[in-house]
Amino acid sequence: MKAIRFEKTGGPDVLQYVDVDLPPPGAGQVRVKHTVIGVNFIDTYHRSGLYRLPLPSGLGSEAAGVVEAPGAGVTTLKTGDRVAYAGTMGAYAEANNVAADRLVKLPAGVSDETAAAAMLKGMTAQYLLKRTYPVRKGQTIVFHSAAGGVGLIACQWAKHLGVTVIGTVGSDDKVALARANGCAHVLNSRDPDWVKQVRELTGGEGVPVVYDSIGKDTFPASLDALAVRGMLVSFGNSSGPVPAFEPGILSAKGSLYITRPTLASYTRNASELQETADDLFAVIASGAVRIAVHQRFKLSDARKAHEALHSRATTGATVLIP
Repeated sequence: MKAIRFEKTGGPDVLQYVDVDLPPPGAGQVRVKHTVIGVNFIDTYHRSGLYRLPLPSGLGSEAAGVVEAPGAGVTTLKTGDRVAYAGTMGAYAEANNVAADRLVKLPAGVSDETAAAAMLKGMTAQYLLKRTYPVRKGQTIVFHSAAGGVGLIACQWAKHLGVTVIGTVGSDDKVALARANGCAHVLNSRDPDWVKQVRELTGGEGVPVVYDSIGKDTFPASLDALAVRGMLVSFGNSSGPVPAFEPGILSAKGSLYITRPTLASYTRNASELQETADDLFAVIASGAVRIAVHQRFKLSDARKAHEALHSRATTGATVLIP
């Protein structure tokens, strides 16, 4: 089969489109023939070496497709079942062997493209809003990168839950998109006065939670936007990792909390995975959350997809087509 591999870490140019032999699925595994592959910013962390993988390596952790061959002992899935997954490496390929308990069956109303675009980003939005810091109706929150893949889903979902969303974007041309997807207010995170604007919008109080996937560039200001005993949820590093800091800064700024969650910690077993996916599929089916795929590339053009991500010009979801 064809797959993307890289032998050394670096920029998009290290990605190679090569022939790979995929062994038969092992016990408890299923071979999934991919129809659509999700592209996520975490893929660039793996490729660059920020998050280290044993080399040489495959790439990508999200895809949708059809069960091609169940392995020994698999009774929950059969050939022809439509499935999707998030969190198993090697998705940038025509097929992948995936543990059966890391797959979810797709309901009839969810297309393969929607699933591939929504599994990782949508389940991330689910745990952020429902479990890491459970938002409540009537609250006002800040969500960074509101026009990005997670942001477009999370801001719609938060609005559906009765929350007023202050979204931030990195350029003015993304303001309209963020407003159309759940944000009551949209600020430019590159504007040095964005924290002042948050304070003005909240009567000087600040917000109870800031969801931040940008990292280094927004970390200090995100703390300043929080109300007393507020929580900074740092779930990404698109501008680079947050530098080391003295914990005393949290008490000085109002007894603040900070957490660094991952999807893996919120989908530890088949039951948690299914519950998270079911909640996502339900809110999509209700029409309250729309999944926007704005960039499509051939699998062979994975380099171009990564270049687009780094440009910060992308909006919504990006997918690869085998």
